[in-house]
Amino acid sequence: MVHYKWVALSNTTIGVLMAAINGTIILISLPAILGKGGIDLNPFAPGTFLYLIWMIMGYNIITAVILLTIGRLSDIYGRTRLFNLGFVIFTAGSILLFLTPGKGTTGALELIIFRLIQGLGGAFLFANSTAILTDAFPLSERGKALGLNQVAALGGSFIGLILGGVLAVINWRFVFLVSVPIGILGTVWSLTKLKDNSVRDRTQRIDYVGNIVFGGGITIFLLALTYALLPYGKDVMGWSNPWVIAGLFAGAALLIIFPFVEMRVKQPMFRLSLFKIRAFAFGNLASLLSSLGRGGVMFMLIILLQGVWLPLHGYSFASTPFWAGIYMIPMTLGFLTMGPLGGALSDRYGARGIATIGMFIVAGAFIILTFFSYTFSYLPFGLTLYMLGFGSGMFAAPNTAAIMNSVSAENRGVSSGMVATMRNVAQTASMGIFFTIVILALSTNLPHYFNIALTAAGAPQLKSALDSLPPTQAIFAAFLGYNPMTTILSSIHASAPNLYSSLSSSSISIMTAKTWFPGALGPAIMHALRDSFYIGGTLSAVAAILSILRGKKYAHPGNEISQDNNHGSHSKGSSNEKVSVESKRAGPIGSKVK
Repeated sequence: MVHYKWVALSNTTIGVLMAAINGTIILISLPAILGKGGIDLNPFAPGTFLYLIWMIMGYNIITAVILLTIGRLSDIYGRTRLFNLGFVIFTAGSILLFLTPGKGTTGALELIIFRLIQGLGGAFLFANSTAILTDAFPLSERGKALGLNQVAALGGSFIGLILGGVLAVINWRFVFLVSVPIGILGTVWSLTKLKDNSVRDRTQRIDYVGNIVFGGGITIFLLALTYALLPYGKDVMGWSNPWVIAGLFAGAALLIIFPFVEMRVKQPMFRLSLFKIRAFAFGNLASLLSSLGRGGVMFMLIILLQGVWLPLHGYSFASTPFWAGIYMIPMTLGFLTMGPLGGALSDRYGARGIATIGMFIVAGAFIILTFFSYTFSYLPFGLTLYMLGFGSGMFAAPNTAAIMNSVSAENRGVSSGMVATMRNVAQTASMGIFFTIVILALSTNLPHYFNIALTAAGAPQLKSALDSLPPTQAIFAAFLGYNPMTTILSSIHASAPNLYSSLSSSSISIMTAKTWFPGALGPAIMHALRDSFYIGGTLSAVAAILSILRGKKYAHPGNEISQDNNHGSHSKGSSNEKVSVESKRAGPIGSKVK
């Protein structure tokens, strides 16, 4: 008979893999979804940038907002029950996306709403998978199990890039249909095979005040951050928009108030007392900074490949999204190399050394990226991507295992929710932060590089026309695999025929070639990305320092004895005995958490 722990691992891995794939699958397939064979929405029409932002970020925003609440509910009603519900909701959202009836802005709104439903299901899956595995696996094997689960999570994000490119070529609706059979399989399997071994406490109550304050604060803050990416008046971004400023201050104020609210309620949703545990506190802070440093930068690397490097190396604009996914594979391979191994090593030696080295490797990889030009040779670039994945693999599973081992069984659900919430909030905020960094840098540098390229093409008279091109449009042209020069020249022909007639046919031919716009954009975007790489490297280095401060290998006293959920027998191993002794030395910062 197959041990229950392997049933739990395989089922939760399917759930996390499916949710992770759908987090990125839309990135690659957006050109097909928005095109004439899809919902027929012009990505460069006024106002459509907002739809694009929500199609990309809405899934992550809804996931980040409700993860913590779900973690608390799972402690009350059972992790397996809510995990099963996640499969059902996710599958329903995928079916609705496949059946999207609308066109134009109506179709875009429908896609956004259905993606939010899908994100809701994904939140149920993410919030409970870690806790279910922690319940199912003994302490001595927990890091290995979480490592395999983390491999599925990161691997799924890159599988999504490749799968989106392949399916979009066939039919854009297949991008969403692919999740339906997986979701049905996962739903049936989890309902029939997963057991609820969690320690429930029905006397707990939902912290309504905390939910309102935290959910409202996160929602308002992330919404304001999203709208800050939109042009406002004559400004290239919306940071001067009074509504954005008010939203950022209001969201931040609610989040500042939140800890004080939690200290006053009897049964808080966010167990601040858990931060008295050194391993929990520093592990979560390291995870937060790691996600903040890597989330947005990874997206910027895809833009660099799609919008600049691939067109300059002979790839058609239509094919760049797919090939960008292919060329990001070394990072996935790096994670696959070290993810499971890092978890297994942490079971034996503890998380501090392994996770810390991993974050320093990530920081070093970011610094190496600052030395590349936009015409880089792929081999050293691919090796650097491998370093990023390798270091991330060394950090992810050991860090997660150390956090979950540090809390008692009855706190695993809320702890899993807290870990996932901090990680997802950081990744979503990272997207907005690094978008801002790149857009602001482009607004300063892009006109200069466009002027050089226009002069070389024999069309300096177009300087004022291209100076007015919003950096957001330049980025999304790169991201969606479009060559915007045909659209720009058509607009000039319609609005300023005399200016258009002054252009020679050779100049028009040069500017509409697939290498001209990427060549003009390349120096400017690489200059902007270097700032992002420095920030990502700095955040990763600080995360490594926080990882050192987590202390020696520690497990909550309730984790000293592991349970085999298939046989119900108890066993105590030598590694567990070692942790038991160390837990008395390297435990809580303050008082113990009960």
